[in-house]
Amino acid sequence: MRVLLHTGKGGVGKTTHAAATALAAARAGHRVFLLSSDPAHSLGDSFGLPIGSRPTELAPGVVAQEVAVLEELERSWSEIQGWLRGLLRDETDDILADELLVFPGLEELVSLRAIREVEAMGEFDVCVVDCAPTGATLRMLRFPDALRIFMESFFDLKRQGARVLRPILDRFREGLVPSEDLFEAFERLYSDIDQVQRILRDTTRTTARLVVNPSRLVVAETRRSYAYLCLYGVATDAVIVNRVLPEEARRGYFARWARREQEEMAEIEASFPVPRLQAPLLPREVRGLEALESLAESLWAGRDPAERLTTEEPIVIEKQRGRVRIRLALPGARKEELDLKVRGTELFLRVRDASRCLALPDSVSGRALESARLEDGVLWIEFA
Repeated sequence: MRVLLHTGKGGVGKTTHAAATALAAARAGHRVFLLSSDPAHSLGDSFGLPIGSRPTELAPGVVAQEVAVLEELERSWSEIQGWLRGLLRDETDDILADELLVFPGLEELVSLRAIREVEAMGEFDVCVVDCAPTGATLRMLRFPDALRIFMESFFDLKRQGARVLRPILDRFREGLVPSEDLFEAFERLYSDIDQVQRILRDTTRTTARLVVNPSRLVVAETRRSYAYLCLYGVATDAVIVNRVLPEEARRGYFARWARREQEEMAEIEASFPVPRLQAPLLPREVRGLEALESLAESLWAGRDPAERLTTEEPIVIEKQRGRVRIRLALPGARKEELDLKVRGTELFLRVRDASRCLALPDSVSGRALESARLEDGVLWIEFA
């Protein structure tokens, strides 16, 4: 099943374009599931129809659902959260504890488990996802690495220690040491998140579409988001430039806006080495099935949006003349923003305020880091 992730800075029109893409894919003959994982759902507002936590048919070939984030958290996090809440019971009230004990990125990540459920139905060819804005999406991408480090480095040790200490410490305060059921809950959560992460990083089936407005602040944030998606192994195969001034609006009062927009359009072309699609600024709000169909037609013009629009991979590992080389796309990154370290079988890379731990293949493990250089938005890492 093809998975198309739509994200962008809040307010740029990502929900509208996720909806239009779903309609265009259905028109191309695909069976489409349109999924909203944004906690602030607006998919129903875009169609002008009620959409809830149960699949709802919106148009021929298109079924939609807004993921109930609280229900997903209840399924995967309530047992763990209950134990953590017990540790804080003398310090704060239950409502505040519940807010404190949902880690950044967890809500968005557990909601994407719905992709697996859509695939398990076996009824759909394409899953179009209206993701949370880029800030929340990036927190979501960070969380699995942090959880993996915890599970691989500390989990078994803590479980063994708990078995020894539980009979002793429970005499003083019951529940202080986590139970076996709690450790099993952690393992289920880790397994679920690992499966979601595998889907997101499978570039043969999943690609991101970044929605951007030709505005300096929006372009700057989207450029960073593009680099971060590459860092976390999520392929971006298109940038959708939304609300471009039509030709008739480039004179008079809007002439200065038009000149500035042209500058930003040039910046977008230079910043994103992927196909760029343009959608005009329309005279009215895009709302309702008819308006979304019209936008889908103007944006895709008969082209199948389920196609992978570029084959560029964010991370490539290759071997040449006995040396192993890693190619990592980091468009827009600067040398002074990078920090790179190799520890045993793992590569730690920081780009601005985002970091990732990459597990090195066996063919690289134990080799000395020979060089690292950034050229034209691509980081080349070579091992002896």
